[in-house]
Amino acid sequence: MVTAKVWVLKKHFEGFPKTSDFDLKKIELPNLKDGGKWKLLLESVFLSLDPYMRPYSQRDMKEGDIMIGTQVARIVESKNRAFTVGAFVVANSGWRTHFISDGKDVHLLPSSWPESLPRSLALGTIGMPGLTAYFGLLEVCKMKPGETVLVNAAAGAVGSVVGQLAKIGGCKVVGCAGSDDKVAYLKKIGFDEAFNYKTVSLDEALRKASPDGYDCFFDNVGGEFANTAINHMKKYGRIAICGAISLYNDSVPQKGPYMQIPMIFKELQMEGFLVHRWYNRREEGVKALLKWVMEGKVKYHEHITEGFENMPMAFIGMLKGENLGKAVVKV
Repeated sequence: MVTAKVWVLKKHFEGFPKTSDFDLKKIELPNLKDGGKWKLLLESVFLSLDPYMRPYSQRDMKEGDIMIGTQVARIVESKNRAFTVGAFVVANSGWRTHFISDGKDVHLLPSSWPESLPRSLALGTIGMPGLTAYFGLLEVCKMKPGETVLVNAAAGAVGSVVGQLAKIGGCKVVGCAGSDDKVAYLKKIGFDEAFNYKTVSLDEALRKASPDGYDCFFDNVGGEFANTAINHMKKYGRIAICGAISLYNDSVPQKGPYMQIPMIFKELQMEGFLVHRWYNRREEGVKALLKWVMEGKVKYHEHITEGFENMPMAFIGMLKGENLGKAVVKV
């Protein structure tokens, strides 16, 4: 019998999450049996930290539930011929060191995955964040060569891929981030223009970066940034609402300017989306992203925290923007 360590939501977050909102517990897992429901015993190797966990925990979780999240895990024991011991999978089983599965809710890493490539990328650039960028640009923004694309939180797991995919697609890319180091990183990976939104007038910086405006806006932040950016959109521009991290930790909802006037006069399209809409095309997206990474066309950066016991601290740090690229915990 295996004992798993798990992090549970002890108390729903009030404003910004605190380490005291979490509790570390141990759970005994049942043994696998021939003919039984549970076919796989898995051990988490890398755990993902993502902004969506903040609003989803409020919406979908009860106090005492195991924190939601995704991991790359290694198969320790298998009663399913489709899964061999030692193989690596992506699973959505929450903050756990070990777990059991019937095999229906896990995805094997692609057979073409090279040994030289970190498997943690299956949680970032070649995982859910990368797929969010891929489908958000192709299906929501519908970017075209020669257009100008704006992305905020551009040094994060999603935003950094958005900018690079837009460059592959022949677009001019403008990104913003919250530190000078992050801005330097954006320029290093090919952004045409990048600025630190904390040290500039946002309105002036957006105008300077693209005086003619923006065809596509990939929004990960919402709030005041979105209120300002919408006034810089070109006529018939498209806005993909991916996230709203500036709003997630507010105890009192923000009140901002209303968007209807610029939406009407510029005839803009704005659409919110969740990547799960394209679940049936997951293999397509993973294959394309893996190819671009292997070719060096999409570069990556990971912010890795060591130790399962540091999950809450790393989660809070990610929400504060302390990470460059994808935030991951190595168990």
